[in-house]
Amino acid sequence: MPLIILLSWFASFFVQEPQSPKFKLIPAPKVSFNSFVDCNMAEAWVGDTFRIFPGKYGEDPLWGYSKNLKYSDGPNANQVFRNAAEKFHDPIMPLNVPVGQKGLHGAVWFETVYQDAKDKSGLTLYALYHNENYPITLPYDSTTKEGYTNSKLWPQGLTGPESPAAVCRIGIMKSTDGGKSWDNRGIILEDLDPRMILKPHNTSNTFAGGVGDPSAIASGDYLYVFYGEYGYPGVYDPKNYDASKEASGQCISIARIALSDLDNPVGKAKRWDGKAFTIAHNSFGKPVASLQIPKAEGGGAASSPTGGFHWGPSVSWNTYLNCWVMMMGKVEGKSWEGDKIYISFNKNKVLGIGNNSQQWTKPQLVFQKPGYILWYPSLQPLDTEEDIKERRTSLKLGKRARFFVKRIKPGDDEYASEHIIEFEK
Repeated sequence: MPLIILLSWFASFFVQEPQSPKFKLIPAPKVSFNSFVDCNMAEAWVGDTFRIFPGKYGEDPLWGYSKNLKYSDGPNANQVFRNAAEKFHDPIMPLNVPVGQKGLHGAVWFETVYQDAKDKSGLTLYALYHNENYPITLPYDSTTKEGYTNSKLWPQGLTGPESPAAVCRIGIMKSTDGGKSWDNRGIILEDLDPRMILKPHNTSNTFAGGVGDPSAIASGDYLYVFYGEYGYPGVYDPKNYDASKEASGQCISIARIALSDLDNPVGKAKRWDGKAFTIAHNSFGKPVASLQIPKAEGGGAASSPTGGFHWGPSVSWNTYLNCWVMMMGKVEGKSWEGDKIYISFNKNKVLGIGNNSQQWTKPQLVFQKPGYILWYPSLQPLDTEEDIKERRTSLKLGKRARFFVKRIKPGDDEYASEHIIEFEK
């Protein structure tokens, strides 16, 4: 072999993309969760207690007022996930304020808990929440530019032709008693009214727009927020609507906020602009390119019933793999239909350098359950001595973890686990 060809071969060999970690699902005795789940599982160790915060709280004109946001605890994750319904308790939550007043509007779901490392008692928690509103609960305010214009072109929601689609936002609450009571600190990410996608283009029965379904992890001095992006990447103009442009601005994006800003977070988060985190919390940035689904592979706009996109990220640091792991769903039809769960990896421990936060591998299929709609996958710690000693949660895991997912079909709707996932380097 000529030397130049040999050198070229060696060069191409050594610059090849590193292989993604390997994984397999191992069947395990089924664990069915005994409280309401419609979100990522927010959780933390408070002393020697493993505590979780599933559910939904607040006003919702479509589904009715909810007090399903609970907390439950125990000596390890396995026991807490098996707790009976009577072992779930109501935290003290901030009240919804009347329309037009400043404060909490709409319903909230806790998605991630960040535990303040400076508080050695473990009692100081910050809950990242998904918030949903409608033109009736958050009407457009010309002074603040927040809220949504009620229009006959507002898209359809999940409960039928007369129901309105929701708009999602992301906010933060704080607790200083381990999650038994909460104080609302405000909205950190949102899409404003001009980005809402209306009829006749929005026919997916999902959202009119907005940002939601988040997961968050701390890296360095920042909390990195992974979220679904559902609005138009610019001003929605029905005369010049472009489905491919809409899809280019969706769907899993990343923003970050300094840990020092969590007590007073409004306006402090920044979105990714393609090179750095510079975009305002209520503007639009760029999603993670490797997590987008190309049109040739069935990808498309979130407002279309035929557009495919990944959503609902759940991110954890894996101490065995020494990398970040992201679980996610996939929408393949209207009303959030999709029966597959995917996984992606990022080997950059420090996310704040260059574009490290964006370097996720192409999603791989982990699990499929035909006949079901699958939402909110997560990996959870086991009841092993190692997982308990290391205080592992859904944000920090090891070689093996429980795989949970919300599975939905008529007469069978539960958040459950039937598998353990095992990783190999």
